[in-house]
Amino acid sequence: MNQLELGKEIIKNIGGEENIKDFYHCATRLRFILVDTNKADKKKIENLEGVISVVISGGQFQVIIGNKVKDVYTVITQNILNNFGQSEEKVADNRSPVSKLIDLISGIFSPAFGLLAGTGLLKGILLLATLAGLSQESGAYIILNAASDSLFYFLPIVLAISAARKFKTDQFLSVVIAGALVYPTIVSAFNEGKNLDFFGIPVVLAQYSSSVIPIILAVWILSKVEPVVKKFLHETIQTFITPMICLVIMVPLTLIVVGPISTLVGDILAQGYLWIYELSPIVSGIIIGALWQVFVIFGLHWAFIPIMINNLSNMGYDTLMAMCTPAVVAQAGAALGVFLRSKDKKFRSLSFSAFVSGLFGVTEPAIYGVTLKLKKPFIMGVISGAVGGAIIGLAGSRSTIFGTLSFITFPAYFGKGFAAFAFSYFLSLILACVLTYFFGGVKKYDQDNQVHNSNAESELKLEPVNVGIEKVMAPSMGELIRLEDISDESFASGALGKGFGVKSDDGLVVSPVEGEISTIVKSQHALVITSTCGSEILIHVGINTVSLKGQGFNVMVKEGQKVHVGDSLISFDKDFITEKGLDPTVILIITNSYDYQNITVKHDRKKVNPTDEIILLDK
Repeated sequence: MNQLELGKEIIKNIGGEENIKDFYHCATRLRFILVDTNKADKKKIENLEGVISVVISGGQFQVIIGNKVKDVYTVITQNILNNFGQSEEKVADNRSPVSKLIDLISGIFSPAFGLLAGTGLLKGILLLATLAGLSQESGAYIILNAASDSLFYFLPIVLAISAARKFKTDQFLSVVIAGALVYPTIVSAFNEGKNLDFFGIPVVLAQYSSSVIPIILAVWILSKVEPVVKKFLHETIQTFITPMICLVIMVPLTLIVVGPISTLVGDILAQGYLWIYELSPIVSGIIIGALWQVFVIFGLHWAFIPIMINNLSNMGYDTLMAMCTPAVVAQAGAALGVFLRSKDKKFRSLSFSAFVSGLFGVTEPAIYGVTLKLKKPFIMGVISGAVGGAIIGLAGSRSTIFGTLSFITFPAYFGKGFAAFAFSYFLSLILACVLTYFFGGVKKYDQDNQVHNSNAESELKLEPVNVGIEKVMAPSMGELIRLEDISDESFASGALGKGFGVKSDDGLVVSPVEGEISTIVKSQHALVITSTCGSEILIHVGINTVSLKGQGFNVMVKEGQKVHVGDSLISFDKDFITEKGLDPTVILIITNSYDYQNITVKHDRKKVNPTDEIILLDK
């Protein structure tokens, strides 16, 4: 199927031109804003030759093409559509309120999620240590407990930073407002039951440590107040007068109005969840166990994170995390079933790595790379998750610590229902594995894939093969990141090809190979290099940075230009990208990975330099 035929099929199955509100592309995806998403045939589009996957997220219908996306986009706009083609990097914010809410929650909580999970794990280890004999009066316990508990206690301060980025307001002002909520004098006044007033206005004190809603609402109000204050001040005095006025307004307003109201909302939310849960814990477990990974696919799971933290803050425990865990491990079990059943060497390797990631609570590689690809294994995971969730709901299993949904946080579930939790964990894992092995359709996939590979090999024999090992260097200086740890599932799943990420120290991208610049994305955040040995390398700076429309990026090469290892390609302002609430990780993908028998990605170091070889390609 050529690109014109592919474009016609995509537009046809998306509901036709009349169903398109807007249409643009980034480095790997065609992004459609549709009038009616129900008119689009997702399954047919996914099965088209040349389409890697389809994702519906954030009010967008995203067709993942890979590094040929620009060519397909051009063909569609020039030969198929009549009213589009001028909005390549335009972002239309016509999402539903639910999509906007989920985007808001994920934007605020995702930067701190790793820390929350890590400190939760440390809490669990400390709990095991105390059971093994470590005294809670010892210096070691006191120091490590402070390390594990400080984030949760000062959570408003951490959330103030990410909320300020999301609401595009002053981070330092937001931190000071959060600091006032947990200031020792204020905390002592609450603990001692003192009555405070502000120039005669009574202040209803509340417990703000570990709270979520008060600071988020306060920072949102600050984002509205600060611009108004600046309008009335000359620019020569804005630097120091604006913070003073904002603090005089916001701290009293937060303590007198915002804090008490949002604390009440948090209490109602916790009691509301408890009421729904207690209607039928078993049914709740079945629903959460079955649908949690479906929520993950659509990004809806972020809406539950504040509920989990709010439950821990208000009730001291949370049952939601316990019910989610079987769903996670079930997808890992399904990936294991594929690994055991499949005869395809590459797919077995992908399945096993996805299984290991799933055990650590990261299921995107399993979902997008394995179970959803075969469809039936995903369903087996859903069934197994529902069974495990029902058992946990029946037993009333609960967590006292926030952490990843994985085996390493088992200590968080010590107490009521722990035996049932452990049993359901292993049951969901084994059941999903067995169901997938016998009923997952893996054998049929192998047969179909074998035919496809045979045809591909026949075609490849007609072309010269470049013998030898090609080395691909790091494209930037910084911290090396595994592909599966990247926060965009289309990259992390390996669907676009194998690769890695780098958290750049200097904001400079250099050429990792000798070759030619074949494509430069108009927004300047990504480009493709075709090496002299034949590899096609996508270098993508950041996640969803297409929305910046080129701001913060400077491309220093042109399409068709020859480049050598170490030549400067792109410079970018990583602080600017971070301030916009986006992840500036530099991602390198071998988009023609299937042309190689072996691809070795070296993860033997934490820090890399542009002269370090990271990938070995062997045909």
